[in-house]
Amino acid sequence: MHQFEVAQGFIEQCQAGRPAQALARAFQAGTEALGFRHFACCSHVDPLQPPRRSVMLHSYPKEWAQLFSEAEFFEVDPVLLRASRSMVPFAWSMADFDEELSPPQQEIFHEARRYGLTRGYTVPIHSANSPRDFRASCTVVPDSDRLPKAAYFAVQLMAFYMYEAASKAAAEKDPPPLQKPLSKRERQCLELAAQGKSDWVSSKILGLSERTVHNHVENAKRRLQVATRVQAVVHALAGQQISLGDVVRCEPSPLSFESARMARVAARGRSKTAN
Repeated sequence: MHQFEVAQGFIEQCQAGRPAQALARAFQAGTEALGFRHFACCSHVDPLQPPRRSVMLHSYPKEWAQLFSEAEFFEVDPVLLRASRSMVPFAWSMADFDEELSPPQQEIFHEARRYGLTRGYTVPIHSANSPRDFRASCTVVPDSDRLPKAAYFAVQLMAFYMYEAASKAAAEKDPPPLQKPLSKRERQCLELAAQGKSDWVSSKILGLSERTVHNHVENAKRRLQVATRVQAVVHALAGQQISLGDVVRCEPSPLSFESARMARVAARGRSKTAN
């Protein structure tokens, strides 16, 4: 079968909305037909303990996945690191790739060869559906070094569709929890906290007491079910409840530019005194 007929057949299955696991089996069958013995279409995470909403599909030997996890190779694997910062597919045999390897990374390749994982070809994945915390890629391992270029081009096409379908399925299976809506004051206080302002400075901007601002932030943390202010800001941003681009305006007479300047000077003075 022609290489691009294999790719087209797989893409049509993706477009038909088949389940992710069925697509994974079809992807494996398609890549094997193209001349590849192993594949890994995955987020760059621990293969045995993948986080929620990550993608982990591969046909690597179980013993290699076990070693990769226990030795925490996923933290320093040069293939994953290069795929995270590159937009262009690459072969492991490229001279510039080999020259960049540190001794620990050379040891990873030495171990991989014991499991038949050599001459790999990796397609970096930068998907809009992939959670921001996860980098991803799709790698195939050929049966020989004489495969035609068309086989690699076909894999490149298939990889994007495979990861997109798997990432979407993971998100639908584990959607982010619904957030309790924040009050207007809670949103204002969190936005100011996100901009690095203390409770005291925020209180001057909003015309509230410092204790009231503190209470609003604590209430927001409870609504978002988080332990820290940083987590509250991150969750509120992810839930689109606050925006760093918004300029907080207060209903009670807004501070003049001079008053705002004096508030900042006073804040610095308080900080120096505390130090």
